Amino acid sequence: MKMFREGQTVASRSICDSDCIFRGEILKRTEKTVTVKTVQGVKRCKIHIYDEEEFIYPFGQYSMAAIFKASRETV
Repeated sequence: MKMFREGQTVASRSICDSDCIFRGEILKRTEKTVTVKTVQGVKRCKIHIYDEEEFIYPFGQYSMAAIFKASRETV
């Protein structure tokens, strides 16, 4: 299973504008949550699992919300 790890930098593109990229850094991880740092600040998010991969909603859970997946790591 693909999992988040501390120090990992993740990214996601906006659904509305493909030039807009959201980025975040995983600061801390527990069994059920991760703490992520984004441009909006530091937030603790619940880990969800789908298709053997972890993902989080760092900006809230709504229809066009950005999603950070464990496999979308940036360099």
